Amino acid sequence: MAASSVCSICGETDSWRHSLIECNMSRCIWALAPESLWEHMERTSEPDAKQWIFTMIDSLPHEELTRCFVTLWAIWYARRKVLHEDRYQSPLSTHAFIDSFLHDLKISTPSREITRGAGAPAPTKRWLPPPVDHAKINVDAAVAKQVCAGAITAVCRDMDGRFLGASAQVIAGINDPGTLETLACREALSLAEDLQLAHLRVASDCLEVIMALMGDNLGRFALVLQEIKRCYPRFASVEFVHEGRASNMEAHTLARASTSRQEGRYIWLVESPDPHCIPHLLAH
Repeated sequence: MAASSVCSICGETDSWRHSLIECNMSRCIWALAPESLWEHMERTSEPDAKQWIFTMIDSLPHEELTRCFVTLWAIWYARRKVLHEDRYQSPLSTHAFIDSFLHDLKISTPSREITRGAGAPAPTKRWLPPPVDHAKINVDAAVAKQVCAGAITAVCRDMDGRFLGASAQVIAGINDPGTLETLACREALSLAEDLQLAHLRVASDCLEVIMALMGDNLGRFALVLQEIKRCYPRFASVEFVHEGRASNMEAHTLARASTSRQEGRYIWLVESPDPHCIPHLLAH
């Protein structure tokens, strides 16, 4: 039994999340994984280990989910070697083991592909339309790499997929993914008011925030989530739903591109935003 709650590797307070995700040793290994997987894990700040696993299962594609679990297992094994045998291995060695294991796993797993008719295209995930007479707002957030700041975005289309408007806000001093995802949901309602919408569906790929909005326990985002709920009477109907990253790429791409812009709120009202173009800065 451990006599202290301090991590023996980096000296910080230990927990399941610290050991597997936040410890310096773990971060070095995750840094070699695909960036999209690491960003998704950072945004999911569920404190309960079992619920965190359920969230990963619900929100990650099978291939990324497999890499996630194999990496967690490899990190735990490497930590045990350090703590109990005083044997260190480099992050590159652990990453090489993960890639090798996944390669062997792919070879040994029977193919489950469904045979399709000649010329039939493989199904692809894409933007999902809202209910009839509703507008759809996809939201996302991203953390800046060079400074302590984040960007939140909202992209609105009608039920037929026609572009109605988009907004982005760059916020200095906030780099917590969960907080930014919550603020992105609030930004969706601001955009809806700008566009004078009555019926809307807001889609986010952050399951933690959507579950908090649907329940009575608002968690650590309570202040922002309460503000969101106070906005409901301004619309005829408002619905928040969770969708995977594959159906949210437009908002995700805009969020990543917006992290390099200066602080303030930006808006597009004529045509769909090009991440390489500079929109009109509304406020600083």
